[in-house]
Amino acid sequence: MRSGAEGGGLVQSVDRALEILAILAREGATGVTDVAGQLGVHKSTASRLLSTLEARGMVEQERERGTYRLGFGLVRLAGAGAAQLDLTRVAREACERLSAELGETVNLAVLDGDAAVNVSQVHGAASVGVLDWVGRRTPLHATSSGKALLAHAPAEVVAAVLARPLARYTDATVTDATALRAVLARIREQGWAATEGELEVGLHAVSAPVCAVDGRLVAAISVSAPSYRLPSERIAEVAVRVCSAAEAIRSRLG
Repeated sequence: MRSGAEGGGLVQSVDRALEILAILAREGATGVTDVAGQLGVHKSTASRLLSTLEARGMVEQERERGTYRLGFGLVRLAGAGAAQLDLTRVAREACERLSAELGETVNLAVLDGDAAVNVSQVHGAASVGVLDWVGRRTPLHATSSGKALLAHAPAEVVAAVLARPLARYTDATVTDATALRAVLARIREQGWAATEGELEVGLHAVSAPVCAVDGRLVAAISVSAPSYRLPSERIAEVAVRVCSAAEAIRSRLG
């Protein structure tokens, strides 16, 4: 077993599972006994860890040889990670240009189950003490990116979100499913979404969906700012620029 697996904040079972993946990556197909020996654990412990990883598709058992190898689940994870990294790389220039034009924070978000996850952020010159949104999961019904993503999400995702109670964050949050459905229809018609103090009082945002050339939803790009810098009367004007940035990203995605 690796030194420090029980201290330093490490979760022992997770650490051991990751070490198994490292062993299989290094040595190829390996038996339970060899894995147990390298981990410094009982064979039954190694077997349970391997079985859990197998259930998740992270490893595969070669039953005729009684050995394990890395599974295709890792390939799927790697592919998803590479796609996200490629998206942020391709979108970076458009995000930086939009932020420079408006002097405000620009975020790129993707749909992750029942939430929007921000994967990239560019701070504008006017941004002072802006919260770092990268990696944060935000509600689909209360953010501009979330609503842009939800408006273009698969029907089953929309149905699942509308079937659950919609959390209220401020007095402006849309919590009625029928009203939200009408908002989503309007977003699809006009091509952009906006929020005015729906997640945080005094925070306004405008977002547009980023779609691939085949129409598949990829992400949403948004501009956010305090309400005094992005008042209601400026939202339509800013939306034009956000949509232009979304189109620039789409053209680069190919």
